[in-house]
Amino acid sequence: MKKEGVAAKENGSLIKDFKIFTIRGNMIDLAVGIIIGVAFGVIIQSLVKDIIMPPIGLLLGNVDFSNLFIILKEGSVPGPYFTIDQAQKAGAVTMNIGLFINTIISFLIIAFCVFLIVRYIKKMEKKEEAKAESIRKCPFCFSTIDVHATKCAYCTSELHIDHAVN
Repeated sequence: MKKEGVAAKENGSLIKDFKIFTIRGNMIDLAVGIIIGVAFGVIIQSLVKDIIMPPIGLLLGNVDFSNLFIILKEGSVPGPYFTIDQAQKAGAVTMNIGLFINTIISFLIIAFCVFLIVRYIKKMEKKEEAKAESIRKCPFCFSTIDVHATKCAYCTSELHIDHAVN
């Protein structure tokens, strides 16, 4: 009987802990990030399919990448198949090279965007580090002052290098 009470108590604590975990800012930030990421992926997919690939196909002699495929096995209805949809409706097994190329281009665009974001964040971190190295605290009033200051702008105390408190 005692074990059931402990299990119920632990279960109640588990649910309480899970509620706290899901309400935290990190979990909400993660959810928002995933939603924005999915929406961004859809936009990139449309960019590749509708904007980038048509001119490339035109330059390569009217190639429609979305219907660039190889038939691995004929379907119940014999070919020729002019679209992937026709081939798949006939039961043919296809290798969809054009769709794969579109997916690779989408991936490269997304990877490049993530690279730019990470690069920007790293630059901001370096600026913060440089800013932190250029300041110190006044040992008398603990205000933030320039590392080269000889007098505190807040309490007007004389400062010496040996008084530096970081």
